[in-house]
Amino acid sequence: MLLLIPVASRERDAMITMIAEREAWALVEADGGGVVDVTFYDDRHAIEDFIDTVIVMDKNDEVAPFFEESLPVLETPVPMNIDDIVEAYNFKELYEVPIRF
Repeated sequence: MLLLIPVASRERDAMITMIAEREAWALVEADGGGVVDVTFYDDRHAIEDFIDTVIVMDKNDEVAPFFEESLPVLETPVPMNIDDIVEAYNFKELYEVPIRF
């Protein structure tokens, strides 16, 4: 699965951040056991792979474009790094962001 996360740095242990404050987009390839690979992008539109889910820090972030693309959006309960987000995703500990435009 591929998760898209706005992050504060281009480090493997990067923390999630608000979309407008991000340094990069982390495209995280994960399997049921954890992170397989992380690739960083400046522009999410440069990603050619199918994104399974977008993870944001706050449900009030700018998520409408993802809904327009029919991408599911989840919210973290607290600030987390990439590994913590994948673990929370695997254990279904992230919150679904309701569709709004």
